[in-house]
Amino acid sequence: MVFAYDGLHTAGVSVAPTWSSATPRPLRLALIQLGVTTGLLGVILIVLVSAASPALLWAFVLNVLVGWLYVAAGLLAWSRRPANRFGFLIVGAGLSILVAGMQPTGFPVLAAISAVTATVPLAVLVHVLHAYPSGRLASRGSRVVVAGGWVTCLVLQLPLYLFAAQPPPYDLLLVADRPDLLALGSLVQAVAGAAVMVATTVVLAHRLRRASRRRRRVLAPLYGYGILVVLSIPISSSLLTAVGLPPDWVFPIQLIAIAGVPVAFTLALLLGGFARTGEIEALGTWLSSADPGRPPLTAALARALGDDSAELVFWVPERAEYVHANGDVAAEPGGDDRGLAEIERHGQRVGAIAYDRTLLADPAPVHAAGRVIAIAVDHERVTAELRASQQELRRSRERIVRAGDNERRRIARDLHDGLQVRLVLLALQAQEIADDPDTPPAVRDAGVALRLGVDGAAAELRALVHAVLPAALIERGLCAATEDLVDHLPVPTTLQMSVAGDDLSPVVESTAYFVVAEALTNALKHARPSSLHVGLTRVGDHLRVEVLDDGIGGAHVRAGSGLGGLTDRVETLGGRLLLISPSDRGTRVVAELPCAS
Repeated sequence: MVFAYDGLHTAGVSVAPTWSSATPRPLRLALIQLGVTTGLLGVILIVLVSAASPALLWAFVLNVLVGWLYVAAGLLAWSRRPANRFGFLIVGAGLSILVAGMQPTGFPVLAAISAVTATVPLAVLVHVLHAYPSGRLASRGSRVVVAGGWVTCLVLQLPLYLFAAQPPPYDLLLVADRPDLLALGSLVQAVAGAAVMVATTVVLAHRLRRASRRRRRVLAPLYGYGILVVLSIPISSSLLTAVGLPPDWVFPIQLIAIAGVPVAFTLALLLGGFARTGEIEALGTWLSSADPGRPPLTAALARALGDDSAELVFWVPERAEYVHANGDVAAEPGGDDRGLAEIERHGQRVGAIAYDRTLLADPAPVHAAGRVIAIAVDHERVTAELRASQQELRRSRERIVRAGDNERRRIARDLHDGLQVRLVLLALQAQEIADDPDTPPAVRDAGVALRLGVDGAAAELRALVHAVLPAALIERGLCAATEDLVDHLPVPTTLQMSVAGDDLSPVVESTAYFVVAEALTNALKHARPSSLHVGLTRVGDHLRVEVLDDGIGGAHVRAGSGLGGLTDRVETLGGRLLLISPSDRGTRVVAELPCAS
């Protein structure tokens, strides 16, 4: 394990900074100055090493390039999310690489600083992995592991320069030439470093396993590559030497591997795992824009916060609950990975922002965004409240329809299974009396008349039951009831069905049947058709009901008519009914019903 190779440790990716128009001008200037200063520092160090240690120049140039790449990635993150500490951490990692590699410069003071900070980039690497993407250490386990990394790289680094003999004038930090203490210190640091790396792997793997699919898309590039790197560091030195590579090649290979961490970070950034814009002021631009094509408020908020999962919910005080913009009741926002920032106007709650606490550990920018958009949220809240009232009205009407259908079914069953059966039994008894040879003629005639009367009453009862709800629909479902209806029509009729009745709710079945029955009745009474067509088709999650005739056309939906009432019933269930009836071209009635109703 190479924990203290002079000039190593942690790396980055070459990414040109992109400056958000929303980034404050002073910050942009400061970041530009930081980038220029880092570039000049690297050039100066390369010049010094080329003069003092030309044999090490190629390795040192690689070290500087990795430091520059790290700083470039950090500046990109910092510019896009000034309030997030992650950009600062990556820039710090790049600077630590440059500082840790100053030993070959030929200056004793710089070499001493390099010896003290030789393994600091590894501590920063561990810190960066645990702090992604919010820039903060989100759990106690991460804080313990990161603290262990800093102790390993600063405290356990002491024996490696206090007891290592150095020729003058590079012996500024030498306390005693003790090879035994140097070997012991190296072993302790190596073991502690390996433990930190293994613990980091466990923590990152646990986070990936618990993450949702959307969050895993953000975390996987950096965490996946980071796990490979931290696992390879403890074993790479021995492994590379065992396969025959010269010891001088170990450091560059490790450095190149570590440099891939910011590459993975940039990939996650491009996938939407980090802020797209640096400032909440972008929301002010949204509010002041009169462009009808501007993005919705929620989309503008997500871009400003850098959290694609951010959503607005609106508070309805009369119902004491949150609703979405379309009026649907929102599930209680919040949770282990979700934060909730309430939005108030004039001291009254008008809504809230639900956001990903993994991406936004600091709620201050979210509350700031809420203050900026409070007026717009209050306006949209009124619309959402109206939609919620409409949704509640629709659900109330739907409950009435369901209750009415249930009552229809109950009445139809009671009449069919109760009174109708009793009438049939009475008719049989009357016929038995009439057929008895011992019955007097007058009684026999009365029995026959009674049976005929009972049969007539039973026929009227069957018609009544059928009008309330056909027995075939109750007992065998929509398809069988529709077939039975079509079979009794006096006009040639084609029937096309591609629907399984067992996956339809009773209210959908009865509504579809009533549409077919009413459309056929109207066609026979008014259109004088020569042929009819009935279609029942499942289209996605909707049932499509279609009735066509070739009659005289000219039909329309009138208030109080059968089709007018059916239109209300269909719309109550969330469907729609369409009537197309040009003169002399027949009539087409189409209803679409959600199957889940």
